[in-house]
Amino acid sequence: MKNILIIIFTLSFLGASAQKNIYESEKFDELSQNHSNLAIIPFLTNLELKDEISSEELKDLEEKEGYAVQDALETYFSKRKKKKKFSVEFQNIKNTNAILKQNGISYDNIDVYSVKELAQILEVDGIISGTLDLNVLLSKGVPTEFSLLDYINGDANYGRIGVKISDGITGKLLWKYEKQINKKSGKNTTDLIDLMMKLASRKFPYDRERPRDRKKD
Repeated sequence: MKNILIIIFTLSFLGASAQKNIYESEKFDELSQNHSNLAIIPFLTNLELKDEISSEELKDLEEKEGYAVQDALETYFSKRKKKKKFSVEFQNIKNTNAILKQNGISYDNIDVYSVKELAQILEVDGIISGTLDLNVLLSKGVPTEFSLLDYINGDANYGRIGVKISDGITGKLLWKYEKQINKKSGKNTTDLIDLMMKLASRKFPYDRERPRDRKKD
């Protein structure tokens, strides 16, 4: 019984923490009322690894981590869509990346393009993007076993992730969710995205069909 209460308390705490890290624009309903299709682009990654590697290898690893988050988000939305109806569709990331490549946009230069430019090129109503700061290679898997010593030494913290949704026409930020990544976040990128989006699901703006349902929260 004691263990069950601890689990319930922990989940409640995590859920409350998730809500505090979420921002939603007051103009969300106004700017998103005609949204029907969103594109998920690769996340911009900053790696600070303990191992000494060349700058070229570091860039390659950062790119892989950025694409891993893009893939994990698409997987989450695809699974979630089978259980709950979204008010928008999500562009297939293979199509997204192909269109970007056709227009000379790569992982190395995508950050110089504005949201409005990317939305126009991809022919979508909004862009899902974000940043990833890591001191481990999350896509390769990380240890999740609890160790008090790790928490004391700071080795339990792996970094931070930020997910944001921007309007394609105005380029304005509509929604943002930030979360610290640690041993409780999951053993890999897919686990991380699955857990963090589940915690934020009540506040995910396209998870409800009617605006007034969201405002009740």
